Amino acid sequence: HVQLVESGGASVHSGESLELSCQASGFTYATYCMGWFRQAPGKEREQVTTIDFVGSTTYADSVKGRFTISQDSRGTLWLQVNSLKPEDTAMYYCAADSRDAGTCRGQGFSYWGQGTQVTVS
Repeated sequence: HVQLVESGGASVHSGESLELSCQASGFTYATYCMGWFRQAPGKEREQVTTIDFVGSTTYADSVKGRFTISQDSRGTLWLQVNSLKPEDTAMYYCAADSRDAGTCRGQGFSYWGQGTQVTVS
């Protein structure tokens, strides 16, 4: 049973930083992608950033240079978000899927967390 649990969301002011985390349990695939998605009210869910099992990353253009994805040795997924803007306000979701390296872009992830809210004013 795969479980993803996000934490770290908060209400902050423009320019501030946050660190989101996603604790994964039961996810034991040797080849995989993990990532962060976000969905703002009235908007479609968008892929923010991903990382695969060899450490390759992808970023949406809107967050390049401000967001950094990483994964520690225990499998916890992290998202460092700097220089936050009001347009970053959204529910942030952790997701995971069994995939080959370099195939993380796009939708279709199998496992999802419950989300953590980031609000920037």
